[in-house]
Amino acid sequence: MRIKSLFLLFFICLCGPVFAQGADNSIDSITANQQGANVIVKVNFKKALEKAPISFSIANPARISLDFANTSNATGKNAIEIGLGEVRSANLIEVPGRSRIVFNLNRSLNYATLIEGNTLIVTIDGSGGLATAVNSLGLPVNDKASKPVARANLKDIDFRRGAGGEGRVVIDLPNNQIAVDPRLQGQKIVVDFFNVGLPEVLKRNLDVTDYGSPVQKIVTERQGENVRMYIEPKGLWEHSVYQSDTQLVIEVKPIKEEPNKLTQGSQGYKGERFGMNFQDIDVRAALQILAEQGGVNIIASDSVMGNITLRLIDTPWDQALDIVMQIKNLDMRKNGNVIMIGPKDELLLKEKLELEQKAAIAELEPLKTESFQLKYQKADELKKLFGMENSSNNRMLSKRGSVTIDTRTNQLFVTDIASKIEEVRKLIQKIDIATKQVVIEARIVEADNKFSRSLGAKLGFADMRRLSGGDAGYQLQGNQRVAVTGNYLGVGEQTGQAKVTDRSFIPNTQFVNLPAAGIGGLDAASIATSIYSAAANRFLNLELSALEADGDGKIISSPRVVTADQTPAHIEQGQDIPYQIATLSGGTAILFKKATLSLDVTPQITPDGTIILTVDVHKDSRGEETRGGPVINTKQVRTSVLVDNGGTVVLGGIYTQEERTDTTKVPFLGDLPLFGNLFKTTGKTNNKTELLIFITPRVQLTGSFANQ
Repeated sequence: MRIKSLFLLFFICLCGPVFAQGADNSIDSITANQQGANVIVKVNFKKALEKAPISFSIANPARISLDFANTSNATGKNAIEIGLGEVRSANLIEVPGRSRIVFNLNRSLNYATLIEGNTLIVTIDGSGGLATAVNSLGLPVNDKASKPVARANLKDIDFRRGAGGEGRVVIDLPNNQIAVDPRLQGQKIVVDFFNVGLPEVLKRNLDVTDYGSPVQKIVTERQGENVRMYIEPKGLWEHSVYQSDTQLVIEVKPIKEEPNKLTQGSQGYKGERFGMNFQDIDVRAALQILAEQGGVNIIASDSVMGNITLRLIDTPWDQALDIVMQIKNLDMRKNGNVIMIGPKDELLLKEKLELEQKAAIAELEPLKTESFQLKYQKADELKKLFGMENSSNNRMLSKRGSVTIDTRTNQLFVTDIASKIEEVRKLIQKIDIATKQVVIEARIVEADNKFSRSLGAKLGFADMRRLSGGDAGYQLQGNQRVAVTGNYLGVGEQTGQAKVTDRSFIPNTQFVNLPAAGIGGLDAASIATSIYSAAANRFLNLELSALEADGDGKIISSPRVVTADQTPAHIEQGQDIPYQIATLSGGTAILFKKATLSLDVTPQITPDGTIILTVDVHKDSRGEETRGGPVINTKQVRTSVLVDNGGTVVLGGIYTQEERTDTTKVPFLGDLPLFGNLFKTTGKTNNKTELLIFITPRVQLTGSFANQ
């Protein structure tokens, strides 16, 4: 863009004689000489200049530009070779109403100007320091307007926090000619102020951590004849430096990290970076220079007036435009590559008048009626959209507009001005589209591993001598005897106190009755033995029982349903279990409990093709019976999850493990080593169950399960 602009300007210069006819002044000659490190350029004019020209400098490429209003190029040259010091050449560019001299430099340098008769003397300081204007004899001139007071001090150093969290270091300079060199040094910003002093009150360390900006500390100190400032930011940040008249602003903005980008930055300015130095330049001229730099068209309102002194260092041109508008309280409206700039109040007032004018035209514009045939949407569903269900002002139509809905033919009849009807047409084109469908398939997997073991024993003693001859029991002293058996009834049977119907084995002789418990409704296996006397009238009976159960199981349930986007769906399978309850009247009533497998889901298809599912899965089953009715074993998952189209996600899982050991024993005897097992029963249980729920959604426009 810059090369094209230069070619255009050089082409215009070839037509200089045509433009020169209306010029009041002209450039007659340009001469240059070197004085030490400085280059002195003398520009001779036909008439004396009334005021110093508009001037600015660009850091990259290094140039100094001088603009002369109502001046033509009478040298007959468009380029002049200088080749002195750091100055390579000068270009003369003439456009209607003004001429420009551009000095091409090897590096960015400071300059000063002086008007002496019909001659403009430009001093370009080759040392890189502050330039001092000289007269035709080469002697420095004491220009109070431009020459700073020797060893002037910085006036103030302040810190402010911006609305966006940026930190602004504001330095008040003694004048606008102080040379400033800002640069990055590691993770710090270093700013050198040349040939300036630092008062003791400003020689301090500022801790600004509490302000919540990237800037943590500001250190200012003397460096010989100069002053150096260190600014220490923290985190991710970027900075910009600009000077307005005697105020230098160093702005440090926080950067939001973007992991998907190699370079971090969120400032938003994309213009080409450059440096400029405006010295009391007209605002309209500054805007024109920025327009040329950015390759855009800027139209400034007649209310844009005044001058500005601004120094920009390595700044995007669009940020420079924002800075100029901020300083002069301006605003802009952009249309393509055309930017209109004016005072904020003026632009707002203009927009307000335009809106009022459009509203007035809408009140007078004739109405028209148009019908819209809906294909996929129901006409009744658009009532809220047109504000027909309530008196809300959130209507799409104008005040005079109306809409009629015919549910039989599913049509809309809209009466309104043409612009509103066009808006309704565009809206219907966007919303009256085929709704995508989603197939949702859930898999519920239940697995269990169960193990149980039960061990027990029965131990008994019978003395049957009385029944087969002899006396029952054992003799103690004299005629006293004692009988031993399992329980009270057994003692009675042996001693004759209880009636015995036959001479079969008496079961009530057990004194340890701890058999193995049944598992799953099945009795334990048992084996019995008896030790008895030769006369078969004394018996010691033993019964051992044991039962072990081991089982693995798996249940897979797979409910499947298809529904439209953002439409709830429900599928259920199972049984209603009846149970009886008492009523207030004293009677009974039959109620039902559900023991079902059900899936409730609402899908939402996102713009990027993923699916948000709101899911409620039930897996209920009938449990044990109680007085109040059967127990319902419930397993449920309710959640909301984001899933890829065709992807599978595990909604949840429940894992349970039951380990249990039960021992029932006769005190003391059950604790005996080895023989204690005859006096106790032991049960051991180890059950593991696991529940997993998977869900898979698939988007489809049409079709059914057969297409999957």
